[in-house]
Amino acid sequence: MAERVPGAAGVVLASGAGTRVGAATNKVYLPLAGRAVVSWSLRAFARVPGLDTLVLVTRPDDDDLVRRVLSEDFDGDIEVEVVHGGSTRQRSELAALRHLRGRIESGAIDVVLLHDGARPLVGTGLIAEVLRVARERGGALPALRDDDLVALAGQGGQSVTAVGDDTLVRAQTPQGFRAAAVLAAYERAEAEGFVGTDTASCMERFGGLPVRWVAGEERNIKVTYPHDLALAERVLAPGE
Repeated sequence: MAERVPGAAGVVLASGAGTRVGAATNKVYLPLAGRAVVSWSLRAFARVPGLDTLVLVTRPDDDDLVRRVLSEDFDGDIEVEVVHGGSTRQRSELAALRHLRGRIESGAIDVVLLHDGARPLVGTGLIAEVLRVARERGGALPALRDDDLVALAGQGGQSVTAVGDDTLVRAQTPQGFRAAAVLAAYERAEAEGFVGTDTASCMERFGGLPVRWVAGEERNIKVTYPHDLALAERVLAPGE
């Protein structure tokens, strides 16, 4: 009998409120080019070769919206597993990892990619590249060099200095890591009460794995404010 090849899991986070977008409903369920915002991310993940597990982390209050998205908007060939998240992003990620624990510990899942459902324009190619690097190196995140930042210097920050473009990047998602390591890191963070700024910060503190960055995508924007939704609509309009 042939040995089973481990697969990857994609986790799409949709358990935040997103109040800054100015809508009464969770922003990831707002319409975008004929589909809910979050369905675009699910669709991209479903097209990645070797990714055979897809988890959507949601709020209990959004169960009706989730059912509508999965029945009307999502057309992938993979089953979407729904998990209720926690009170913070990190606890929502931990809920997903605990949901996958059995498959992680058995070796059926060797890499987990965690993605913000408010980034609907992520490309399948970018997801695949993060998966490849995470599997080879231990951890990976997409990022863009940030050449428009400055640093404040002097007492009270009265002067401005240039920041080298080789030291600062704008992190995006998905962020991918070897599954056993990210599960262990998140359990340790929970036990010690540590809250990171993103998945990579938690892994850098507890994971013991190098986190490599790969070139992100300019179009992989996060929908935070109303104009972001309008921009995403314009990006999708020509090709979709």
